[in-house]
Amino acid sequence: MASTGDSGSAEPWNNETKTKFEAKSRSEFLDPCQDLASRSIRCLHRNDGDRSMCQDYFQ
Repeated sequence: MASTGDSGSAEPWNNETKTKFEAKSRSEFLDPCQDLASRSIRCLHRNDGDRSMCQDYFQ
C-alpha cells in the first residue's frame, strides 16, 4: 500500500503556504497545490503508474 507521508496538511492553503506567499517577491509564482501534485506524481512513479495505489491523491 502506498504511504502518504506526514509532511504537510491536507489543505493546500494553510499558515505555512500563507507565510510563503506573503514573503515571496512579486515576480515569483506560488502554487499552493504544488506539494500535493508532486506527491501524487512520486506515488505514481513508485507504484509503476498504478493509480489505485494512490487513491488518496485522486479523490
